[in-house]
Parts: sequence; C-alpha cells; structure tokens
Amino acid sequence: MMNPIEKILEKQKVLIIDGAFGTELERKGYDINDSLWSAKFLMEKPEAIAEVHLDYLKAGSDCITTASYQASFEGFMKRGMSEEEAKELIQSSITIAQNVRDTFWENEQNHLKREKPLVAASVGPYGAYLADGSEFRGNYGLSVEALMDFHRKRLTTLIEAKPDLLACETIPCLIEAKALCKLLEEHPTMSAWVSFSAKDGTHINSGESIRECTAFFETQKQIVAIGINCTAPQYIESLIDEIKAVSSKPIIVYPNGGSTYNALTKTWDGISQSSSYGKMAYTWYQKGARIIGGCCQTTPEDIAQIAQWVRA
Repeated sequence: MMNPIEKILEKQKVLIIDGAFGTELERKGYDINDSLWSAKFLMEKPEAIAEVHLDYLKAGSDCITTASYQASFEGFMKRGMSEEEAKELIQSSITIAQNVRDTFWENEQNHLKREKPLVAASVGPYGAYLADGSEFRGNYGLSVEALMDFHRKRLTTLIEAKPDLLACETIPCLIEAKALCKLLEEHPTMSAWVSFSAKDGTHINSGESIRECTAFFETQKQIVAIGINCTAPQYIESLIDEIKAVSSKPIIVYPNGGSTYNALTKTWDGISQSSSYGKMAYTWYQKGARIIGGCCQTTPEDIAQIAQWVRA
C-alpha cells in the first residue's frame, strides 16, 4: 500500500493542505445555497472549481482536496442525472484537481522548496448528503452495514479515478468511520486520512470521546493520518493532546473559521476568527500536528500564512 503522506513528511516538518472550498466559491461571488453545495459546480461551472484549486496551490498547499464532499449518486440522480452521468460527475472532481495540479507542476519555478502536491478525494459523511446539518450531530441511527451500503459505490467510483489518497472528512461518529475503514479493505492499495468533526476539546459531534475514536485507528493500516476538521479553532490544542495520547499516526487538523453552521439557512453564524491563522497553525504544529490546513471560511491567504513558516 502506498502512503503518499509519508514521502512529504520525510522532507518537511508539515504537510500543508488547502482551505475552505464552498465558502471560498461564495467569496468569489458564486451562490452555493444548494443541497449539492459546492458539488453543484461539477455540473454547472467546473472552471470555478479549478480556479479555487489553483489559488490554494499558489498559496502553498501540498495537497488539494476534491470538490466531491457533497457529491453522491443519490444527490445527482435527484437532479435528473442518470447513474452514468452521476458517476462521470463524481470522477470529474478528481480529474479537475489532477489537471490543475499537473499544469501547476509543469512550471519549474513551482518546485522551489516543495514536493509534488497530492490530490485527496474528499469523502463527506452520510449527513452531508442529507444536507440537513446532521454531519454536525452524527445521530443517523444507521448500522455499519447500512452506512457501508451508502458509501460503497461512491468510494469505488472515486478510487477508480486514481486520487493519491482519500480524505474521509467531517465524520461525526465512530460508527461511520468504522464503516469507511471496512470499505477501504475492499481496495487494499488505497490509503486515507480520517478526520472527525468535534463539539468541544474532548468529544466528537456524536458525543463520543476523541480518544476512543482515535484508539480504534491504531491498528488500521490503510489510515495514514487521523485528526479533526470543521471544528472551532479554540478546541484544536486540546484535541491534539487527546489524539496524541493514544495514537502514533500523523495528526491532521483543519479547523473552520470559528463560526457555527446553520443548516436551515445554509449559512455560517457569527464572525470568523482567522485574524492570524498562520500563528494559530504554528501552535498546533508545536502541539504535534503534522498535516495542517483549513476548513469552512478559511482562505488561500490563511494557507499562505502557514506556508510562510513551513518553508522559511
């Protein structure tokens, strides 16, 4: 099994991932108030997705995450797409990212102090497809088998398009993470990171302890990093301590800007706190995080702040 993360971490102290996708499209003036969220641009305006990927690569990202977080067969077919069209759209999220990355890398000047960037295929939770905010609660009431059935076809579809790894992100409950791990065993050469969404400094959104969730992954060979995303920045230091206590794997953190998501209005309430994202990120690195980026409401400027001290 390949572990693409290891190669970069051998060369530099932190692997920098990208920042927000949907809110970044919004910042550029696009309307993302939609049950498909940023995935609707796979249908309507793929060049907008390419633009965001390029912004993050220019800012210093070592890994860009595809616009497939909310892309599902069910979601696209509800829009009148055939199963084949839905499959093509899901796979296009990877092709778009790969093309942007490869074009960026053709320019020798972009090789300075960095390795070739990775493309991680985003795998959002079941709750993201529901589009009702339940990825921030995790109370689906589904079994491991039912969750595996939901994720199986999409996971296979993403893997067929040959991303460097999978990003299983904003996972709100351990049962869903276990379902994804089991599915991954059907694809033994593919590696993934798993990142949970958390509601405080010790618990993920379902209320389960982050320690208990992290401990499970210690024996999962295909999971190459474990951590937290789409969580308020003030909880990150404590969460890193909790993960570090039970895990030997690289810790990944990419919190949001600090606001709360309102599933009814599909907007973020409150102001974001990313006034000095680079400084906060340096503290997370000192605590033990090795893979750092941003989630909702973070920007290419925030990522560039991280790159400043990583590549100094």
